[in-house]
Amino acid sequence: MSLNLLLPEPGVTALLTSWPDEPCVYEREAGELDRVINAETVDHYLDTGCVPADEIAVVSDGTALHPDRHRTAGRTDPAKLQSLYEDGHTIRLGNLQRVVPFLADVSRGIQQETGYSNYSHAFVTPPGSQGLLHHWDQQMAVIVQIAGVKRWQLWRPKFPAPMREHQESFRVWQHDFIPEWEAVGPDLEVDLRPGQSLLLPRGWVHNPHTLDAQDRSIHLTFAIRERTPLWVAEKLVSCVIEKDAFRRVILPRDFTGPQLPRHVRDIRQALVEHLAGLDVDDFARLLVRTAVSEKEYAT
Repeated sequence: MSLNLLLPEPGVTALLTSWPDEPCVYEREAGELDRVINAETVDHYLDTGCVPADEIAVVSDGTALHPDRHRTAGRTDPAKLQSLYEDGHTIRLGNLQRVVPFLADVSRGIQQETGYSNYSHAFVTPPGSQGLLHHWDQQMAVIVQIAGVKRWQLWRPKFPAPMREHQESFRVWQHDFIPEWEAVGPDLEVDLRPGQSLLLPRGWVHNPHTLDAQDRSIHLTFAIRERTPLWVAEKLVSCVIEKDAFRRVILPRDFTGPQLPRHVRDIRQALVEHLAGLDVDDFARLLVRTAVSEKEYAT
């Protein structure tokens, strides 16, 4: 199982059976993941510039640099990356499952095991530095520490179950959030070390850094895009494209005139009739096939 590469058996069981809403640190034994993805191989990705420039972010104290700072002629420039790293910037190598065959296999395996699409990023942070500041994400993450120690300050979710346009960090951000969190201190603080994995549920505020560290930190983030009732509802609605009635044009004048409420009522009734006549078992089989194959769903 791919999840077993990231977590010990209790962590895998927790994910598959209960989907925890509290962070947890797990000790894991070194295995194939550590042999393939380690400090040396991550350095090799940086030195060769083989990760596409569009998948790289360079961040310091919460501010991301313009992509041209690490590109030359549109391509990743390893010398520029090295210089930025030496200046204290965190380097994020994004979507490595698109670049590294081993991680593509891991990603595919996780999706087969969970029905959830996923992606993996690598973060390289210099000692005494910080890349991203306080924020939260809209999917579960498994953080696998590769080298060095990274401190994770964690606060309970400010908003329940954030996703997409609904209560994402940047959409609802207020300038007093960080002072508020800093005034009370974190609900949990973790110094994540090699051989450990952190299960980080969506919505948990995190402030990761190496401000007190003497060595650099390298970690992998495996973000797992959770399926929700909204996902099922979207699939239920999207299949109506097969019906002629749902592909007909609504005239422009009807969107600005008195006819729009009638159209809405008619479409709602047609949708209700469509759903009432749906073969649930057939649709469930389609959902399974979609869940284990759909790659780019946004939670």
